[in-house]
Amino acid sequence: MATSRSEMAEESPSDEYLFAAVAESNPDAEPEEAAAIVAVLRAQLDVEAAAREAASAEGEEADSWQGRRWAFTGRIKSLQHRSDRVPENAPEDPWTASGRTDLF
Repeated sequence: MATSRSEMAEESPSDEYLFAAVAESNPDAEPEEAAAIVAVLRAQLDVEAAAREAASAEGEEADSWQGRRWAFTGRIKSLQHRSDRVPENAPEDPWTASGRTDLF
């Protein structure tokens, strides 16, 4: 059963929520900058939702956290310039995990 774009949007944060989060984390950002960041985030969330939909439609299981955990470790290293081990019990949701990188 295919998921429509509107159903995918219901599973992810709203643009208003994203804008507020960007504005809170970057108080010096101009509204145009925050809107650009939200547009990039929305595009990425839509791509991820479409990938999950495609994986489920093909009857394949989505990537395991074990594989994504290593990719997440690489992302931390490239963006935060530090090498941390992402624990196995770390949140599997990328948004939640990214907010807890200081705990790894």
